[in-house]
Amino acid sequence: MPGVRQPGFAQVLHAEWVKFWTVRSTRWSLGLLFALGAGLTTLVCWAAATDLAAGDTGEAPAAFLTWGLLFSQLTALALGTLVVTSEYGTGMMRATVTAVPRRGRVVAAKVVVLTVVLFVAGVVTAVAGYLGGNWFLDREGVGLALSDDGVLRALLGNGLYLAGLGVFALATGLLIRHTAAALTVGMALVLVVGNVAYALPGTWGEWVAKLLPGNAGGAVAQVAPFNGGAVLAPWTGFGVFVAEVAALLLVAVLVFRRRDA
Repeated sequence: MPGVRQPGFAQVLHAEWVKFWTVRSTRWSLGLLFALGAGLTTLVCWAAATDLAAGDTGEAPAAFLTWGLLFSQLTALALGTLVVTSEYGTGMMRATVTAVPRRGRVVAAKVVVLTVVLFVAGVVTAVAGYLGGNWFLDREGVGLALSDDGVLRALLGNGLYLAGLGVFALATGLLIRHTAAALTVGMALVLVVGNVAYALPGTWGEWVAKLLPGNAGGAVAQVAPFNGGAVLAPWTGFGVFVAEVAALLLVAVLVFRRRDA
């Protein structure tokens, strides 16, 4: 409106931070992310430690150190989706864009808040899972030190990957605007299609699988791939993942600017 001063980015960021933490689902999602990520990693390492030491699993011990990521990524997708779709569900999005007409600024603030929270939560979860799971592996003589190849990268990579997944889900939520539908699409693309694609024939099928978001981005969060799946090099895959997320977010922002809240 003429004569009305538009809020700056710092004000919008603060507002989004307050909204993020006042929604009850935020704490539940982050608690579940930690419980699944750290808890299941510890549990699986405990259950498999003896077999790993005997070489009976066919897997490297390193593949188990971030095993819980398979499930914690579900909560990252859920949280990223809810950051947007919960506002559509309650009608708060209309108030948000009325207060901040520059919609790109709204999306940017949501992305910053979500990225920071999920990065920290992802790293904390990965470190807790490593400490718990590696304790059992160490008892059997197959533990890994932080200085071993890929360990630190995977712990930090968990935060990077979960933050990227959150933004991926946020963009999907902006496009679809319905919680169940957006979450279903996100999970299908990351988990279902990503695994099914490995069944495609030939070299082209392998490359399709490697380039799908979950497979490309998840490599940076693994010390070693589970089941020996073909993946891109960790940082190469993460670069592809970031490009895919950025492209989807750009489309979402353009759509968000052009339609009713």
